Amino acid sequence: MSGRRLGTIVRLELTQRTRTTSWYVMLGVFAALLVGVTVLSFLAWRSAPEPGPWIYSTIVYITLLLVVLVSPTLSGNAINGDREAATLATVQVTLATTAEILFGKWFAAWITGLAFVAVATPFLIIATITGGGSALTILVSLLVLIVEVGLISAIGVALSGIQARPLFSVATTYLVVAALVIGTVIAFFLVGYSTTSTVTSTTRYLDYSAVDGEEPPCYPGEQSTSDWPCDEDAEPVCSDWETYTYEVPRYDYWWWILSANPFVILADATPTTYDRQGNVEDMFGQIKLGVRMAQQPPQLEYTYDECAQPQDDTWKSAEETIAGSTPSWFIGLGLQAVLAAALLWGASARTRTPARTLPPGTRIA
Repeated sequence: MSGRRLGTIVRLELTQRTRTTSWYVMLGVFAALLVGVTVLSFLAWRSAPEPGPWIYSTIVYITLLLVVLVSPTLSGNAINGDREAATLATVQVTLATTAEILFGKWFAAWITGLAFVAVATPFLIIATITGGGSALTILVSLLVLIVEVGLISAIGVALSGIQARPLFSVATTYLVVAALVIGTVIAFFLVGYSTTSTVTSTTRYLDYSAVDGEEPPCYPGEQSTSDWPCDEDAEPVCSDWETYTYEVPRYDYWWWILSANPFVILADATPTTYDRQGNVEDMFGQIKLGVRMAQQPPQLEYTYDECAQPQDDTWKSAEETIAGSTPSWFIGLGLQAVLAAALLWGASARTRTPARTLPPGTRIA
């Protein structure tokens, strides 16, 4: 693979993309949306103890959302669009190989997507100045954002090489992105809710109907107060034990479905910051906490005895929950990379020349 030929293809692609006014209109609309998001973020998080991290993470997520919405349009017709315009064959008869054509168009689509990230840079700087988290959080979140833009661009370019019609390849790219962003969430909840386990709950309560005095007996370990008077000398009368069962969803079996979601990858890979109580301080941590809590298996044997001494509280803070769970961002990035690589391989097979067969109606020159 020649770096010079690869650079030439990238330069030609970028020149072709940026010479139209629609490109600058898209960047302008993107910037206008970010202005609105930034203003709304400052208003929404102004009451938070540390608003900076929340504002920063919100802007990063909105940037990722807008990029995944725009990238299929920018990359979904990179190859079949040139074939339809009779310009692909002109490049194929040069010394450029099929791999150089594919990677050149991929890098051009990647750089084009990063232009939108560059437009978001001033807003990210504003959020950082207001206290947008640690330097490591900012660095990792931006790196993951850049990688996600590249993977989505690779999927779009590959599908444009596999499918003959630009309209269908752009639509398919949108479907793949929707499957990663929305489909993983829907599949997680549907599959998790359809997989259940039986919880057995055994309970016993104080029997207040058997109390003879004016005041009920105190709970075990409780003392009488003016606000809640009780008889410390009275022997509590307990009801009979009651046992009943019910079904709970087993989301802990299927949490890994969410690992391929770009927004979950961004949250899971970004280091989490906590306050003194162990609570998360940005949207990255909030989404990470939700995914990590889905890994926790439900308690299938539950006993509550109102007549016994209260047990120690087993509540865990967000920091303890995240520390005791399994990270999954590298699995999600790996799945996306495998998908992109498989599609690029298929696009290479369809774009390679000389071709034995072509789809009906495909234009060669």
